[in-house]
Amino acid sequence: MTSKDATGRPEGGESALTVVVALGANVLIALAKSAAAVITGAASMLAEAAHSWADAGNEVFLLIAQRKAARPADDAHPLGYGREVYVWSMFAAIGLFAVGAGVSVTHGVQELVHPEPATDFGVAYVVLAVSAVLEGISFLQAHKQARREAAARETELLDHILATSDPTVRAVFFEDAAALVGIAIAATGIGLHQATGSAIPDAVGSILVGVLLGVVAVVLIQRNRRFLVGEYADSRVGDAVVRQMLEQPEIARVTSLSLQYVGAQKLSLVAAVDLEGDPDETLASHQLAELERRISGHPAIVRAILSLSEPEEASLDPGGAT
Repeated sequence: MTSKDATGRPEGGESALTVVVALGANVLIALAKSAAAVITGAASMLAEAAHSWADAGNEVFLLIAQRKAARPADDAHPLGYGREVYVWSMFAAIGLFAVGAGVSVTHGVQELVHPEPATDFGVAYVVLAVSAVLEGISFLQAHKQARREAAARETELLDHILATSDPTVRAVFFEDAAALVGIAIAATGIGLHQATGSAIPDAVGSILVGVLLGVVAVVLIQRNRRFLVGEYADSRVGDAVVRQMLEQPEIARVTSLSLQYVGAQKLSLVAAVDLEGDPDETLASHQLAELERRISGHPAIVRAILSLSEPEEASLDPGGAT
């Protein structure tokens, strides 16, 4: 195959940088929000502190995921360790649900039952403003990466974020977007608390932040679950692979193709091909072995398994790959 990525362009090439930027921002934000929560006593600020600590923990999980998934294939794992990235990303999403959403909703309900007045509102506003700037920087890094990948695939940004096989890009994008929305909710709740003297808007803000985190966590859990049990590449990826296989001089036709993700930007390929020139059994065996070796050398293909097509099988044309 050619050096061009069968998926159109390698996705997630900046994933490590994206996660590191998000981790650094979230640690600073979590420390500031925790201090502000103690000083002000605002329920929404405590919810935001829990949110940022959960995000920081998630980024640690994502860095572990990338490191473990990068291990080379061995005899026990011939397809490599790529799916480790979905396991650790699942842990991160569950942590977001349990810590971020759970703490925020629980504290908000407690504040509704036993409301307490908040103080030092100026501290809360300053911390939220600084947090918005840092979260915005992190979000712009994730958005820049995702937008470039989406443009390479000629798809909408949100569609790409949901479909990408790189869970780190998806996690950081959604977590940072939720963080910015959460800051707006917290600022509104604290502002209404200050304006009305009632702790109810602040408590409701805490609950809404928790609900927001819960929704994001469920989306991330669902996507990681699908990749863990086996997600197949979409038709556009299949079309690109068929075109590149047909560029091989030994291949006359491709009659079946199965592409399954076994990690971030990593695919397992199983296909049936018709060889040029009707070679005998020995030559056909050698040609298939050479084609498998050549295709498996592509950065996006972890392993290729080829077999001979049946004469009556219809050819796959780009646009009809499965």
